[in-house]
Amino acid sequence: MKLLVVAMLSCIATTGSLHAEKKTSAAAQRWTPPAISTSDYESSPTFTPDGREMYFFRADRNFGNYHLLWSRCVDGAWSTPVAPPFAAKPPILESDPFVTADGKRLYYVSSRHNHAASGGEDLDIWYVERERNGAWGEPRRLPEPVNSPGSELLPRALADGRLVFGSNRAGGLGQGDIYFAIPKSDGTWMVANAGAPVSTSAYEYEAEISRDGRAMVVVADRGDRSHLYRFALRKGKWVEQGRVPARGDVFQVGPLLSPKGDRLLFAQADGERSGEFFLVDLVPNPRKDWPPNCRR
Repeated sequence: MKLLVVAMLSCIATTGSLHAEKKTSAAAQRWTPPAISTSDYESSPTFTPDGREMYFFRADRNFGNYHLLWSRCVDGAWSTPVAPPFAAKPPILESDPFVTADGKRLYYVSSRHNHAASGGEDLDIWYVERERNGAWGEPRRLPEPVNSPGSELLPRALADGRLVFGSNRAGGLGQGDIYFAIPKSDGTWMVANAGAPVSTSAYEYEAEISRDGRAMVVVADRGDRSHLYRFALRKGKWVEQGRVPARGDVFQVGPLLSPKGDRLLFAQADGERSGEFFLVDLVPNPRKDWPPNCRR
């Protein structure tokens, strides 16, 4: 079964129910706009540079049957989300969208390449590019070794051209690891495991890196369900800085750092709403102009 679903379902079994505990951490506040919030599970938001479009994915209450959605800022409010034009139709699974800092490309993961053969469990990294008319072009799948027979998750494009993502491919240090994909001058890619202490014998499967490349947030299950772990780059090496303040009784997933790296959006359980977007400040007095508030 897909890496992320395994992690989520193991968390459900551990806690008994995603919805049993409604109390939230004082440090993290629910952010989901009214038009986005449902009784299903919303996760992994990303925004265009102008703050006028939001992409995310929605799953059922058991974190299955996930699909991409798109909302626009219209008349001072986020619109009712619809499937973006490039999205595949169910039962193909698609999730983890990410718009690059220049707005020219959107990465996501999809099972469209071999859904029938794999039963939808193999997710690979795909992307679309902005065309001159502003529309997204046709989906393209990244080649091996970026993609593998395992599942790739939460692709993030870095300023130096690399991609960071999670994968449960063979040869890792644990059940899932964090990888970097490095583009080469001939158009091919080289992939390297992030290594310790980011990848361990535990279950790392998502990573988000700040735009300045100095901070990382990793989703890892270390035996007590999946949580968010902070890392800082010190003299060229990643050093763990502890957990992001969030609920300990449920999992967190889908981290997105603000452009300044001072705030973090993520998804976690929220009572009868199932999963919602939550916002936490990572430094005192962060900038308050992110996430985009879609006000006139």
